[in-house]
Amino acid sequence: MIARLTESVRVLSSGPPMLVPKDVSARGARIRFVEAGAGAPLLLLHDFAATRDVWTAAITRLARTFHVVAPDLPGFGASEKPDPQRYAYGWDAFSDSMFDLVAALGLGRVHVCGHGMGGGVALSLAARHPALVSKLVLVSALVFPTQEHALERTGRIPVIGALLWRQLMGRALFRAYVQSTLYSGAKQVPAGRVEALYEAFNAPAGRQAAHATLVAISDTRPLIARLPRVSADTLVVWGRDDAIAPVDHGRRLARELRGRFEVLECGRCAPEEEPDAFAAAVTSFLEAVPSKRPTAGRVATR
Repeated sequence: MIARLTESVRVLSSGPPMLVPKDVSARGARIRFVEAGAGAPLLLLHDFAATRDVWTAAITRLARTFHVVAPDLPGFGASEKPDPQRYAYGWDAFSDSMFDLVAALGLGRVHVCGHGMGGGVALSLAARHPALVSKLVLVSALVFPTQEHALERTGRIPVIGALLWRQLMGRALFRAYVQSTLYSGAKQVPAGRVEALYEAFNAPAGRQAAHATLVAISDTRPLIARLPRVSADTLVVWGRDDAIAPVDHGRRLARELRGRFEVLECGRCAPEEEPDAFAAAVTSFLEAVPSKRPTAGRVATR
């Protein structure tokens, strides 16, 4: 049940953090992660079709203040991609794996920051394990139903969806999907990023895991039902140009969680598009004296 650490050397530097991959076993799945910095622990959870690499620019800044841990969720990046018959991809399975990862590293109470799908995982973790989560940061979090991409809609059709995602999805189609979802509203996508994401996806196990996750996270009603159970102080961060989920989604989420709301001048992937503004907003929030629950959300633009 409790995860097992298989590599324990932490590498720090006086300059940019050296992100040396390490492995841990959590709920029967090997998870690849990187860590950097010292201070209060901060767990970063990536979006669907992404990997821990989308956090790299933000880690460089956040590691000046925090002990940052960024895993590839099971089924993504360099983490193990178990057969869906063995691993129930979805909100509960991901949050259980992150609970085990935190236990394996001996982090104690942690701040948790999730982007997109990772925001849903972070919210689930905070609701199901309130003693574990100190503060919560939700970045363009997948909680309320969004504008569904045609490839997602097709992916949920029995038989046809599995055929598309597990066999027919080529590089060009994947690139178009990622640019219009993960990087929705972005002025520029980091060079080589989409190609690296495709390589992580383009293996039978990776395709199968992505499709199983796509189907599992289509229903966000369990997350909405858990909103009243979140007791952690919360910051909601949204990109003004996010075309998948409008700013009103973020405003509503902050209001229901009685948290703080920040709007950044970017698209959906704030950690990569505006790493300085993103890291500044997160650092300011996490270092503030915590309260039981803020009485109202507020909007601050940068």
